Amino acid sequence: MPERETYRNLSDEELVQKITTEGNGSLYSVIFDRYKGKVLDKCYSLLRNRELAEELTEDILTKAYEKLQGFKGNSSFSSWLYSITYNHCIDYLREKKKLHYPDWNRQNDLPEIVDDIEEDMTEIHYSRLLKILDIMHAEERAMLLMKYQDDLSVKQIAESMRLTEGAVKMRIKRAKARLTYLYRKLYGAY
Repeated sequence: MPERETYRNLSDEELVQKITTEGNGSLYSVIFDRYKGKVLDKCYSLLRNRELAEELTEDILTKAYEKLQGFKGNSSFSSWLYSITYNHCIDYLREKKKLHYPDWNRQNDLPEIVDDIEEDMTEIHYSRLLKILDIMHAEERAMLLMKYQDDLSVKQIAESMRLTEGAVKMRIKRAKARLTYLYRKLYGAY
């Protein structure tokens, strides 16, 4: 326990380096404690099931530990971990719920892509936005959260979602258009 206290002030990247170069796996508990709540929140935002989110959080943090050697430091540790989180949740949804985004998108096609999606949306009510996100496809919700909540780049999202950057740009545009369309349909103007 005293060893954990000594290393608690180290950055994520410094901890990962100590774990991978020195083989001190017990230090992962510091990272685990640091990120368990954050990963749980991200899982819940995608799955909307607390018990399942808790289960997947354990799986994700275990998976991240097993993949630590693959962390190259090209992005922050938190971005790397959140990519694993989003990927794991989306893979779970695809497998268990048979959610295939291209099929879902065809079945829920927009009447037309809304061209004014870039207009000022500061008047959107947060609670209404959450309700709209709940009815959107998990992949669209994940991409919007990655882009606007976690501030990930298109490149990082593409790597996380295993898509090309062009596909990510198009899907984000479509997700924003769907969000705008659903918001207007359910609530009228902003």
